[in-house]
Amino acid sequence: MEPLDRRGFLISTGAATAALAAAGPASAQTGDGSAIFLTTWEWGIEANRRAVGIVAGGGSLLDAIEKGINVVEDDPNVDTVGYGGLPNAQGEVELDAGIMSGTTHRAGSVCNLHKIKNPISVARLVMEKTRHTTMAGEGALQFALAMGFEPMQLLTPHSLEEWLKWKNAPNHDTFWIDRDHHDTVGMVGADGKGHVAAGCSTSGLAWKIPGRVADSPIVGCGYYADDAAGAGTTPTMRPARRPRPVTAT
Repeated sequence: MEPLDRRGFLISTGAATAALAAAGPASAQTGDGSAIFLTTWEWGIEANRRAVGIVAGGGSLLDAIEKGINVVEDDPNVDTVGYGGLPNAQGEVELDAGIMSGTTHRAGSVCNLHKIKNPISVARLVMEKTRHTTMAGEGALQFALAMGFEPMQLLTPHSLEEWLKWKNAPNHDTFWIDRDHHDTVGMVGADGKGHVAAGCSTSGLAWKIPGRVADSPIVGCGYYADDAAGAGTTPTMRPARRPRPVTAT
């Protein structure tokens, strides 16, 4: 077998990625076909449209990943991400997110972030403004406030109602056996110039024990990006769907 160099690898896999993007329900590409975005679940459709618009307007790949995921974080109808996410066992919405550049291999993430609806944006600032990779809990909140983010109540009437139903139900399920609400949004993008990026955001398992962190904000588990190989995100799967991880090369 002939050895395949980096350029050859990117060219050969680029065609496969384009085909996947064209076929996927949550995929989009720029008008010239150069930049491609793949996002998990049906709510990724609007996220991809936003990402494409960012790139078309001259924004960077990281801008597109961040702003695309912001669309889902801001949507109160998505109860597994950002504003309106289902809370932990104490009724507090805890958010995790991470983002990574495949060019610099720099990454940033936040865990157990409270009161800030756009954790992916905070994660990006961790990457760009500090020498750290991950910040959590109260420290992550204080960092977000220092960066100008406004605290807010993340429970919506719907998510509060769902939590009260769970809390007041006799012998309600605990995190040990509840497996109905553990989803997220993951996005990968390729700009057609050999650069890739990835990010994800989640409110985690509904009714989880406060402080619980899963794979979503961890580099190499929830997301990863490397220009020489590709980008991927593997958000937690819904039992009824069992999708494959989303990748871009």
